[in-house]
Amino acid sequence: MRCVIFDLDGTLADTAGDLIAAANAALAVMGHAPQLVIGADDATAFRGGRAMLRLAAARLGLGADAPLIDAGYPVLLDAYGAAIDQHTTLYPGAMEAVLRLKARGIAVGICTNKPGGLARTLLTRMGILDDFAALVGADTLPVRKPDPAPFFEAVALSGGARDRSILIGDTVTDRETARAAGRPCVLVTFGPTGRAVADLGPEALIDHYDGLDDVVDRLIP
Repeated sequence: MRCVIFDLDGTLADTAGDLIAAANAALAVMGHAPQLVIGADDATAFRGGRAMLRLAAARLGLGADAPLIDAGYPVLLDAYGAAIDQHTTLYPGAMEAVLRLKARGIAVGICTNKPGGLARTLLTRMGILDDFAALVGADTLPVRKPDPAPFFEAVALSGGARDRSILIGDTVTDRETARAAGRPCVLVTFGPTGRAVADLGPEALIDHYDGLDDVVDRLIP
């Protein structure tokens, strides 16, 4: 069975606002003023909690190895879990595309570097968890993307075939995951870096989910 695996943050959903709010909340708990700005720092948010804390540490002049990075991470996760869907929205056409794929007999799943429990909570709150046959998070396996194992696990749990699978993402992590798996990668251009993702050399780009079906048919006919 053909299989399409989606990244979550920055690919299916714009989660940057809630991620940045959680990072600033963690900084406040640790006695620092907010350092990240919604809109300006969205690309960093999509690289994860520690990436946001590293940026905050740099802006505070604390250095790349500042203790607040590791100490603040669990605080950030707690803050994010408490307010996970205040600003998050699905990208236009995302779920319509997912449902079209399913109607055509194509398996769909999610492979994200968000902790699995938080990903499940977010998808449940948004009412779309049951639309995916699989959800593999950062802590589902001992390794995470760009190791190909989580991607292959998502394919297997979705009931798809490895040699008929494809990864939809938005960052270099997704590109490298697909490359390590030996599978095609489609990167979306509606994230904060726009069409600059073309520099990562994906097999295809999409500017809107309306274009996904044709790309899937071309790359995994």
